[in-house]
Amino acid sequence: MNCRSLAAGLLLVCGWMHATQGAEPVRVGILGFDNYQAVEYAAFFNNPKAEGDLAGLRVTAAYPAISPDYPESAVLTARWQQQMLDQYKDNPAAPRVEIVGSVNDLLAKCDAVMIWSLDGRLHLEQARAVIAARKRLFIGRPLTATPPDAVALFKLAAEAKVPLWSCSQHRFSPGFSGMRNHPEVGKVLGCDVYGGYAVSAPPADEFSRALHSIETLYTIMGPGVQKLSCVSTPAAESITAVWGDGRVGTYRGVKQGAVKYSATVFGEQGVSTAGIYGHGVPVKGVVPTDDKYMGYGGLAIELAKFFKGGEPPVTAAETLEIFAFLQAAEESRANHGAMVKLKNLLDSTEP
Repeated sequence: MNCRSLAAGLLLVCGWMHATQGAEPVRVGILGFDNYQAVEYAAFFNNPKAEGDLAGLRVTAAYPAISPDYPESAVLTARWQQQMLDQYKDNPAAPRVEIVGSVNDLLAKCDAVMIWSLDGRLHLEQARAVIAARKRLFIGRPLTATPPDAVALFKLAAEAKVPLWSCSQHRFSPGFSGMRNHPEVGKVLGCDVYGGYAVSAPPADEFSRALHSIETLYTIMGPGVQKLSCVSTPAAESITAVWGDGRVGTYRGVKQGAVKYSATVFGEQGVSTAGIYGHGVPVKGVVPTDDKYMGYGGLAIELAKFFKGGEPPVTAAETLEIFAFLQAAEESRANHGAMVKLKNLLDSTEP
């Protein structure tokens, strides 16, 4: 390269760096924060030392949407609000989060929104105003509390051309997401996932209480489930799902005894345990536990990419298939473990 070309290249690089460094951050608002994750993602995005994908965002405002009949919603909201504000005692350089008095006030102060209210029954109505304001939207698990609300929400967003997605943070835990192409496993042929299943979950959460582990199953296996059976006992919730290509995946929801979130993965090259939540993939069968903990970090990176203009990393079609999966599990459970086909939730005429 000659000197003139080198100089031109340096000018371009310097210009890009100047533009990037001088760009205004993407302003993110929080709607509802009785979920502790609101505190965590505010800390990720308001960290003055954030680098890479996590740089260039700022949580500017939060609105405390309280669910009157969700257990401890008001108590948790007050607790996490104080914790969000207390973050600045240890990090005075971090920008403050303003607590606002209405959804309209929130929307006026942000470019994108995260809904972190725990009560999924409220999410459709909470999202209406966000979608009407044409703000990019992420909804923390569950997307909604019922399949009809999930369908209505995605249709509303599609009609308004507003990017929307939802998932469990387990989907981007490296010990799970790294198993789909793990060199010791190869092409995934099957997967047995296990995790907690809260027997005493609030009524609002009963439909989605298996969601963390079902998201893990889909993370490793991909979509395409055609039918499943579900057996429920006081000790466990057991689901066996069959994919269209003949692969089989299972879920064991632990109701009694020790609870851990992980999986066993069966592949063309080998069989391996998955990593445990928050940690990396196993190496030669050994699951790391002394590596960097990535509990919420993986999802934080995906949220940052999305809020800065990226595509939703989880499609509406896959999310609706997961809702159909949970719906089929309910039907199978009620019919003593009968095999049930998944319905196409977007086609109300399907038997």
